[in-house]
Amino acid sequence: MPRSEEIMTQSAQSVHRRTLSETSWEAINEPGAYVERGTGDLYRFPKESLIPGASPAIVKESRGASVLVKVSDDPFITTFKARLLAAQHNIEPNF
Repeated sequence: MPRSEEIMTQSAQSVHRRTLSETSWEAINEPGAYVERGTGDLYRFPKESLIPGASPAIVKESRGASVLVKVSDDPFITTFKARLLAAQHNIEPNF
């Protein structure tokens, strides 16, 4: 009678997780999609928004320090993908 053997496989592929860059509101100088670490809010900064004196200007005033995490270079990333990236980096999305 033939013997049944269990064959176990293990993936040889390593998982690479990139580290997302963090910045303050004042230091944003690149377009992209950013998630505020504390609130989980998503902010989109197209390149036009970073031209000095251009409209729309984004101003946030707060007593606390806000840390923004850049989830994508693309300011128009889909909400679903931005939410997934935030969650993968332990930021609870609020969008």
